[in-house]
Amino acid sequence: MPELPEVEVVRSGLERWAAGRVIEDVEVLDPRSLRRHASGTEDFRARLLGRRLERVVRRGKFLWLPLSSNDSDPTADPGTYLPEDYALLAHLGMSGQLLIQPESHPDERHLKVRLRLAPRADAPPELRFIDQRIFGGMHLAPLIPTPDGLPAGAGDEDNRPGLIAAEAAHIARDPLDPYFDERAFIRTLRRKATEIKRALLDQTLISGIGNIYADEALWASRIHYARPAARLTGPQISSLLTEVRAVMRSALAAGGTSFDSLYVNVNGSSGYFERSLQAYGREGQPCSRCQSLIRREPFMNRSSYFCPRCQSRPRTRRVG
Repeated sequence: MPELPEVEVVRSGLERWAAGRVIEDVEVLDPRSLRRHASGTEDFRARLLGRRLERVVRRGKFLWLPLSSNDSDPTADPGTYLPEDYALLAHLGMSGQLLIQPESHPDERHLKVRLRLAPRADAPPELRFIDQRIFGGMHLAPLIPTPDGLPAGAGDEDNRPGLIAAEAAHIARDPLDPYFDERAFIRTLRRKATEIKRALLDQTLISGIGNIYADEALWASRIHYARPAARLTGPQISSLLTEVRAVMRSALAAGGTSFDSLYVNVNGSSGYFERSLQAYGREGQPCSRCQSLIRREPFMNRSSYFCPRCQSRPRTRRVG
């Protein structure tokens, strides 16, 4: 599953090439990708036509494009949102891609939805949603005020009071969000009767961190994935957050982590952060610090990768 860096790479690409453009046509090639839009294909199309993609916003791994009225509507107030306004929400799932393509580009094999955008001299006209495994999808979601009244997330910094896609309202802020409350996070985490990695993956506690970057940050912090969160000190948690931010920023600079051709940015290019991974996916390879062999163990229907020497196992049994 794509994590914060991969979704942010897509968000920033869409912000550059799609934000501010009016949707002139909508083509749904596979209705299965609209299964979350209960009103069906025709309603999806009708509610998008003539609307402008105002901006591109991300909260954790959630990505949505708030819609405003067509510029040709004399009653529209560009950049403002009414309670009934909504956003185009995209779930990338395990294989979803959002690509900006010229009309002349051949249709991708797993193309599901095509939006034709108003012409712009420096940008291709089509926004395409491709999804090989069909775990992702698109639908229209209402925008509601953020619980704290602050901007919703990346790409929404200037929108006060903030509006968030209703489906993402329960998601916590991510550690790169300028409004992330580190002190509150530390207080909450130290009351959690759970393993530290399980807490890092809890999107209602802290968002955007998935299996890859949790393992990388824990390795950098020398913390075993099964260590009870409540046994970490405030400074240890702050240090862990520093490593989380560092690994995510490095991944962003590298365009994210792409183990195969499924995770790409809006122009179809893959990220290369997998070359810099220190723990994740390196079972049987030497730790770059101590040369012990990296191990892999089952965890939450996934795997955890760690160094048995640098990240010593807690003496107490696992929590949860």
